[in-house]
Amino acid sequence: MEESHDSTIGEDYTDRLRDRRGHAWKRLLPDPYRRNIRRLNLGRTLDVGCGIGRCLAFVDGNGVGVDHNPTSVAVCRERGLEAYVPEDFQLSDRGLFDSLLLSHVLEHMDEDSGVSLISSYLRFLRPSGKIVVITPQAAGQRSDPTHVRLIGEHEVSRLFDRLGVEVESARSFPFPRPVGRFFAYNETVVTGVLRGEASGGD
Repeated sequence: MEESHDSTIGEDYTDRLRDRRGHAWKRLLPDPYRRNIRRLNLGRTLDVGCGIGRCLAFVDGNGVGVDHNPTSVAVCRERGLEAYVPEDFQLSDRGLFDSLLLSHVLEHMDEDSGVSLISSYLRFLRPSGKIVVITPQAAGQRSDPTHVRLIGEHEVSRLFDRLGVEVESARSFPFPRPVGRFFAYNETVVTGVLRGEASGGD
């Protein structure tokens, strides 16, 4: 994923993402997370911090991923997904996107770094485009040593305000928020829309 934390770069972190993707319960149960991404109606999506492409695969070819871990980008490409390291994406002329998606990214960095990261991609977003942030809740936060802070609706709303983004909706998924205290895969999903011209932060 595209984070400021150095421990998310390299093969070890990519292997951790592969291990999580291979959990038996994820293979055996219907995939509510795929349905969740699809019902967000993202349109053409830029997946910032795409990791090994879990969410990128959910948009069925209507998206491009970017990640600072070249090993993870290579895995995406092996899976038939379009993904780039940031430097290559900036030169790729991939046009504008309907949505920016940051899934399990912002918990790896402080607020200023999060503002800087999103600001660097706002120019690829169409006017009045959508920004979706997905973060883990308490149990998920504890499950990964590369997480540096717990981010909920309040923290995302404050970050959005600095960016000139208006919150449209915020919810807990797939279960109510209290479940997130012990179920590591409960998520906070916040959707926002750009207000006029992007400010690029403070």
